[in-house]
Amino acid sequence: MKKYLLKRLVFIFISLFLLITITFFLMHAVPGNPFSREGKTSEAVEEKLNERFHLDQPATVQYLYYLKGLTEFDLGPSIKFENYDVTDLIGKGFPVSARLGLLATAVMVIFSIPIGIAAAVNRGKISDKILLALTTFGIGVPSFVMASLLIRIFAIELEILPVYGVDEWKGYVLPAAALSVGAIANLTRRVRTSVSTVLCMDYIVTARAKGAGRFRILFIHALRNSLIPIVTVLGPTIASLVTGTFVIEKIFAIPGMGRYFVEAINNRDYTMIMGITIFYAIILNGMMLVVDILYSLIDPRIRYE
Repeated sequence: MKKYLLKRLVFIFISLFLLITITFFLMHAVPGNPFSREGKTSEAVEEKLNERFHLDQPATVQYLYYLKGLTEFDLGPSIKFENYDVTDLIGKGFPVSARLGLLATAVMVIFSIPIGIAAAVNRGKISDKILLALTTFGIGVPSFVMASLLIRIFAIELEILPVYGVDEWKGYVLPAAALSVGAIANLTRRVRTSVSTVLCMDYIVTARAKGAGRFRILFIHALRNSLIPIVTVLGPTIASLVTGTFVIEKIFAIPGMGRYFVEAINNRDYTMIMGITIFYAIILNGMMLVVDILYSLIDPRIRYE
């Protein structure tokens, strides 16, 4: 296991290096810079700003400056958010995104697993077909459309939930619901497929013949042996939810990482874009590593060399 973990850490390091390199040069391939878009900025001020952020240097020189900062765990100052470092802004926005994401994850797990099991048990019946239709709808509808629909119903028509902000617990309800709908639909289908496959196995038939109860068959035998494909989906899904869904955070005016990322793109804040991209990649790679470790815990037959 130690040897495998070391290999995975090396792979993660290489993938992060490639991501940093590709993202950096793609951003700088676009003509202009963050200050050239400022209509009120004089040429003298623009030159000083370019010099301060090394934007007057060739892209390769800027890249080396950036790598040097990363070796010191410094993501640099934000270009557009004055007097803030990228690390400070991520530290400010990530807890908000994480709370929203964890709430959406909890909702996803609570609803997806029992609904998926129910669909697997009733496979081919009317209830199963209805659930498949609903999950197809949930996957197909974009999150911003679902957010607009929820705002229309619960905030405008019924006036029971706020449209924006997370100053109170009610502020998390609509964005968490908008975030979790697609995730619930996707995970429900995966649970249904996985459990349905396991229920056809010989050892399930044997357990039934021995008189095992329905609860034991479903939750001890079937669900446990269905966890690997389910966990495979959960890893990247949780990483995506916890780091913030940019569109949803923008719609509900939530001060999370999504807000900073969208504003950074609009303002061509290179350091902020790079910092959030790297942070998201670290979270995603970390979750995938956790998933691989969980494989060996779920199924003792899996061994990493």
